[in-house]
Amino acid sequence: MTTAKLASLMARGTDFLGCETAILCGAMSWVSERNLVAAISNAGGFGVIACGAMTPELLDAEIAATKALTDRPFGVNLITMHPQLFDLIDICARHDVGHVVLAGGLPPKGSIEAIKQKGARLICFAPALSLAKKLVRSGVDALVVEGMEAGGHIGPVSTSVLAQEILPDMAGQVPVFVAGGIGRGEAIAAYLEMGAAGVQLGTRFACATESIAHPNFKKAFFRASARDAVASVQIDARLPVIPVRALKNAGTESFTAKQREVANLLDSGTIEMMEAQLQIEHYWAGALRRAVIDGDVEGGSLMAGQSVGMVTKEEPVAAIIAQLMEEAAQALARRTA
Repeated sequence: MTTAKLASLMARGTDFLGCETAILCGAMSWVSERNLVAAISNAGGFGVIACGAMTPELLDAEIAATKALTDRPFGVNLITMHPQLFDLIDICARHDVGHVVLAGGLPPKGSIEAIKQKGARLICFAPALSLAKKLVRSGVDALVVEGMEAGGHIGPVSTSVLAQEILPDMAGQVPVFVAGGIGRGEAIAAYLEMGAAGVQLGTRFACATESIAHPNFKKAFFRASARDAVASVQIDARLPVIPVRALKNAGTESFTAKQREVANLLDSGTIEMMEAQLQIEHYWAGALRRAVIDGDVEGGSLMAGQSVGMVTKEEPVAAIIAQLMEEAAQALARRTA
């Protein structure tokens, strides 16, 4: 009975995504690649490739490699400020990618039309109700409401507040997926009952057996608690740096130094604002790679959400999804009783 209720609450999300379980994997650079993405889709969830700073050629190869590992639907996350965004959209279209996620700001002029004219469904992040309404008016097919508890780039508002603000207005118009700090099925059940079509989790999957993250990276997650996942600090008001949540280490300090360096280049007129922002993005991509791939857990970036304390061991993606669904079903059963 309760499993049926859970399936009923998730039906809108599963219909939209074309999968069995309305759980998206957050796009984590270097982590959300072919192996993890395919494993999540094969387990009934919805994997999403993190394109990040990839070139069109690299994305082309990554999508092809993912298709070789799964025949289930998966999506691709593209960063709006990528200088070759429209080339990346073409690559997705060439591979008949069914869902594109745009992250990192409002979609540039023409990008929504370019994605949708090739038949893909477009998912965007909505950090406020006003932006959610604007995105839906622009033709976006679904929204992700992500709170500041999430890992990686974050906004200033908590998940629970955003969900209360956005779901009552928007859940009737488009599927809305809630993200940020979700680590257990009880939270999933609560957001579904509030009107969410599904959820997005990143941190919970980062240390899955199928994740290629370095053993040092995974061990850092297992040792960490919620309070270890801290947001970066903006040191110059002119440089609109989106805060990043990661585990405290020496890399956190070096980001402060990087901001000073970029601010000085802005002062001297050596670079424009767009280039300044790209330099910051490239810093994060490099720092994240050092941690995820090379295992440099001191100098690299250990991007993690506040749910990191609920990541205690390496386990298969299928087991993680099964546990989350069981916890959600039990939570719904308790409320029904």
